[in-house]
Amino acid sequence: MEKDELLNYVAEKDIRFVEMQFMDILGTVKSVTVPTSNLERAIEEGVLFDGSSIMGYATIEESDLRAYPDLDTFLVFPWVENQIKTGRLICDIYDSEGERFKGDPRYILQRQVDKARKKGYEFNVGPEYEFFLFKTTENGDPTVTPDDCGGYFDLMPLDRAEKVRKECNLYFNEMGFEVEASHHEGASGQHEIDLRYGDAVTIADRIMTLKHTIKTVAKLNDLHATFMPKPIAEVNGTGMHVHQSLLDGDENHFYDPDDPDGLSETARYYLGGVLKYAKEMSAIQNSWVNSYKRLIPGYEAPVYVSWAHLNRSVLARIPAGRGISTRIEVRNPDPAGNPYLQFAAFLGAGLRGIEEEIDPPKPVEEDLFELSHEELKKKDIEALPSNLGNALSLMENSEFMKDVLGEHIFKHFLHNKRKEWDEFRKQVTNWEIENYLTRL
Repeated sequence: MEKDELLNYVAEKDIRFVEMQFMDILGTVKSVTVPTSNLERAIEEGVLFDGSSIMGYATIEESDLRAYPDLDTFLVFPWVENQIKTGRLICDIYDSEGERFKGDPRYILQRQVDKARKKGYEFNVGPEYEFFLFKTTENGDPTVTPDDCGGYFDLMPLDRAEKVRKECNLYFNEMGFEVEASHHEGASGQHEIDLRYGDAVTIADRIMTLKHTIKTVAKLNDLHATFMPKPIAEVNGTGMHVHQSLLDGDENHFYDPDDPDGLSETARYYLGGVLKYAKEMSAIQNSWVNSYKRLIPGYEAPVYVSWAHLNRSVLARIPAGRGISTRIEVRNPDPAGNPYLQFAAFLGAGLRGIEEEIDPPKPVEEDLFELSHEELKKKDIEALPSNLGNALSLMENSEFMKDVLGEHIFKHFLHNKRKEWDEFRKQVTNWEIENYLTRL
């Protein structure tokens, strides 16, 4: 969309405000509200902000940053509050010298996507987005009480949670997002919405709006939506399986009709790269202390670095469907992370796999959770990191992750997450009190 076209559109549709959005390195959406009377200036000059106040962005000495909107990302929020129509634009961040800011997560993904395009690849992703809907108190405060007692694929009566999911679907379609499907997930109060695949930058942009929409619609229905990976013990956690492929128009570089499995060498090498660097990028795919409460045996989340065709206990699998539908599904990411960095890490690993011709290990079709430690060792199957501290140590020593993220985000991410891990290690939990206080 050209500037004049956008300005005419907002005037014709009586849009009063535009949210100028971007994301910090931990995945929190940031927004500056611009009245449309000032939209032209914001487009031409950007919006000045204090980068030192954004998590992981800049120090006080280098804090003057500008957010310039990408006009192709314009959309209008379908819900209208008090008759105030509002649009949104995703922004690219620039430093005081007019250069792209190295701490902008969107730039990190764009850089990897550009690298892939030079090789003739268009990186496409399709996320399966899970979340919980919880009841709220009379004061509107969130609880951890699910709003329903449903299970996987259950058809629920038209309760509030079902209404939220359907309203979200309608809003996403109005905004031009194509929802493939939505359904109730395995745990009570747990739901999933699957977006149709698209180029990685567009899908990461849409995830920002998807999270905002789900939380908004939940709140309008007196519920609380959360993307916390494991809000309730002893039930399945919340994941974001990411389907990945490399396309060139109607050609899928992952498909080979002459291969018995329908997989090309490119697909195998890409998979080899993802598996080789899986442990080193765990801190990005699972970036919170709570993320590792989900990645334990018995709750349909991957624990071991492995792949298969049908087996859902592995880290990566090759779903049914060939031709343009040939893809790799990676199952460890969670929706609490930064999608720009998550997708960039996957693409970076896959491209390395192709460049270095990394063959994946043999597929494992048996249930990994049923294998003993000795059996896993015989098959050379390694485990993913079991906690954030372990994941950060692996990332800290990874030349690969430093190359993908760039020195700025690599350093700031580690610094902020080390603080989180150290703060968590200081805590004494109720479980420790209950199990040790009278026993020791």
